[in-house]
Amino acid sequence: MDTERRLASLRAKMDEEDLEALWVTGPANRRYLTGFTGTSGYVLVTLHKAVFFTDFRYMEQAAGQVKNCEIRQHGPNVLPDLKAALEEERIVRLGFEQEHVSYGTYLELARDLPGVELVPAKGLVEQLRMVKDAGEVEILRQAARIADEAFEHILSFVRPGVTEKEVAWELETFMRSKGADSASFDTIVASGARSALPHGVASDKPIAEGELVTFDFGAYYRGYCSDLTRTVMVGKETGKHREIYDIVLEAQMHALENLRPGMTGKEADALTRNIIQRYGYSDYFGHGTGHGIGLEIHEAPRLSVTGETVLQPGMTVTVEPGIYLPGFGGVRIEDDVVITDTGAERLTASPKHWTRIG
Repeated sequence: MDTERRLASLRAKMDEEDLEALWVTGPANRRYLTGFTGTSGYVLVTLHKAVFFTDFRYMEQAAGQVKNCEIRQHGPNVLPDLKAALEEERIVRLGFEQEHVSYGTYLELARDLPGVELVPAKGLVEQLRMVKDAGEVEILRQAARIADEAFEHILSFVRPGVTEKEVAWELETFMRSKGADSASFDTIVASGARSALPHGVASDKPIAEGELVTFDFGAYYRGYCSDLTRTVMVGKETGKHREIYDIVLEAQMHALENLRPGMTGKEADALTRNIIQRYGYSDYFGHGTGHGIGLEIHEAPRLSVTGETVLQPGMTVTVEPGIYLPGFGGVRIEDDVVITDTGAERLTASPKHWTRIG
């Protein structure tokens, strides 16, 4: 983890924004800049140095993990220690992460830092995080591999009568057995009419014959998230089941084949949306085609109708079109990919041909 390079890149952005310092409070941003995996800490980044603050509980851990920062133990409230550091560095203009600072915390900053101009800063670290280095991509590849192995395993576990929660637990325990620290998010297992819920977190419903089942899950591995979705059929399908599956698969494959650097998130979204619209199902595809993945399960860039970010090599995103028919069921197919110099490389490799169980 090249935290020195990351801090240098952040300082360049701070200089562009005319910021003397940035107060970093977002957990993922803190980990990205320092390597610290604990749950409590703050980073003050100036144009010339970086100071990592944490409490007594994490001082030993910080000493072993935090790189390229001075480490300081703060008291019951970190703000007096921040004030002292700002005075040492003669900082009078401080940026703060507007997405991670509540209004209440802002009022405390304004009260305890008299004479310091507080400047809301939007997404400075997140912009850096969008483009992954080779080490990050390799970790994401391993997280994807764990998810792939879990999907292969679950196909032999799913059968009529097993509940969605039992399937979700089997997925999560299997991923942990393969090295995952946890699931990336609350595992989605949605069967029958519930598969029309894009975020149908696993319930007590038993899986039954004649139902679509959507699995949306991922492995949280060494701080990074994978995100895989597959839909299978339990028992005999109808023509409508197969129709919407084939449309979603065509849309997803078309996007994977045509994603490339230089297009916007909106243009990437159109790769799937136009195909689903052509078949008359646009009203049943109400979410974006994909999102960035990395230290967080949902991060920039967005592949959506409002996505203006231009895709660059090294960005890692999901591609996950779907069709959801209320009262009937739904299909979503999702892969994780990394944008390359010429297109997109799949990180997840699970098969997605029509699969019927039983």
